[in-house]
Order: sequence, then C-alpha cells, then structure tokens
Amino acid sequence: MPKPVAATLPIPTTGASWRKSLALMKPVTWFAPSWAFLCGAIASGAAHWSVASVGRIALGMLMSGPIVCGLSQVINDYCDRDVDAINEPQRLIPSGQVSTHQIFVTIGCLTLATLLCAIVLGRDVVLFTALGLLLAVVYSAHPVRLKRNGWAGNASVAIAYEGLAWLAGHSSVASLTQASLVVAMLYSLGAHGIMTINDFKSVAGDRRMGIKTIPVLYGERSAAWQAIGLMNLAQLLVIMLFVYRGQWQIAMIIGALLVVQLPLQRIFLRDPRAKAIFYNASGTSFFVWGMLAAAIGLAIKS
Repeated sequence: MPKPVAATLPIPTTGASWRKSLALMKPVTWFAPSWAFLCGAIASGAAHWSVASVGRIALGMLMSGPIVCGLSQVINDYCDRDVDAINEPQRLIPSGQVSTHQIFVTIGCLTLATLLCAIVLGRDVVLFTALGLLLAVVYSAHPVRLKRNGWAGNASVAIAYEGLAWLAGHSSVASLTQASLVVAMLYSLGAHGIMTINDFKSVAGDRRMGIKTIPVLYGERSAAWQAIGLMNLAQLLVIMLFVYRGQWQIAMIIGALLVVQLPLQRIFLRDPRAKAIFYNASGTSFFVWGMLAAAIGLAIKS
C-alpha cells in the first residue's frame, strides 16, 4: 500500500518558521520609521549620551522599525495576497509557503511587543503609536482599504512612517514643540512622493485589481513628476522655515542636499518604472539626510 502523501512532506522547523515571519516583516522597510524616530528624538534637544537616554531612543527605534513597521508589513501582505498573486506570485503568502495560523501568531506577538514598548516610552508615544497602527490597518484592510486610492493611501503611510514616528521620537524624551510638529508634517508631505515612487513596481497588478495608485490614476510620467514635485516642495518649505528662524546654515545644508537630488531626479523622470528602484536607493538618501539636518537645527534652537 502506498504511503500517504502527507507522510512524505518535510516538517517545517521552528527556525524556518521564524525566518519566514521575519521575511514577512520586510527588514528593508524598517529604516524609514526608525530614522524618523531618531530624528524626532534629536529635534527635541533633550537627547544626550546617558545610558537612560540612549536606551529609550534605541527602544523607540526598535519599536518604530522592526516591530511596528514589521507588523504593518505583515498586515499589508495578508490583505494584499490576491493582488500579490498577480504582481509577485512567488511571495510567501500567495505561494502558500506561510500558513494563516503563522501569520496571525506573528501579528499577535508584534502587537503585544508594540504595546509593551510604547507603555515604557510614555503616554504620548502610546497615542502616536496607536494612531500609526490604526493607519496601517485602514490602509490595507477591507472595507476601508485606503490604498485603493493613491492620495489617501500614500498619505496614511507617509504620516505613519515619517510624521508619527518623528513625533513619537520627540515625545519619548521631551514635550512636543510646534516647530517639531511642523517639520514632521512637512517631511510626511515629502514622504507621500516617496510612496508614489514605490507604487511603480506594481502598476500592472494594481490596474487589474482596481487599486487606483497615483501611477494608475495619472499615468507613469505624470505620477513621476507629482512624486518629485511633492518631495521637492516639502524640502523647500523646510528650508523656508529655517530661513524664517534665522538658521541660515541649516537652511543651506538642506538646500545643498536638495540640489544633489536634482540630477538623480532627471534620471528617474526619463523612465520612471525602470528607474524607481534606482531613485529610491539614491535620491531618497539625500532626502533623509536632510531630515537629520533639520532635527539638529531644531535641537540647536529648542
């Protein structure tokens, strides 16, 4: 009598399961919110090299990046399993490599870790983190599914990854200031453009699934100009803010970083879909260095 098929299948190891959960959390995406948290903490002017201060900031960066961002990626991949079956069928969920049970266990563990970290960092951090998680859920999940519209979806991600992470970083070490709030929102505006650039990789599947990203709504060429325009507008407004504050050196540094982006933007605009990954790896680096310069400027005159 032949053996049952199930008896011949390999039994997944615990290590393999954790590696798949880690892959679902997409470590490559953790940098943006962790960096924004760090910039927010620096912008407070209260961050220093004591063990307590460094420990709080490190915990916040861990929470913002690997934990909260990782959690949002798992939720997004689960809610996107149908469109991913078209765009990227080799992914873990559409290819059947990860069970629904493992997905929900991962979500539960990350949610608990988020709650514990936020409580340690303070009441305001709990509030900003809760808002970020809410945006992550409504971005991906039915019936709201903000990602079906590029303007609303990209705004929710930009605010969560940049603005709320920055505000949580500031609030983890000091009371929030109006200037820090304004800068956080301006960089969220710029991050909306970065989110549009990320959408170029899945245009075909988004069209088939009725997801109206900016490239789907306006065409790739127009969407590319809109993305670059929002990024540059945000940086110009930050420069103007520091000019208004009389911090010319900070304004010049951010301005120089913007100028460096211009030739890279020209390369991206020639062929947006082909050069989207290139620009994310090059041009956006100078955008985030500008965030650090702005944070230092706020700390100097806090």
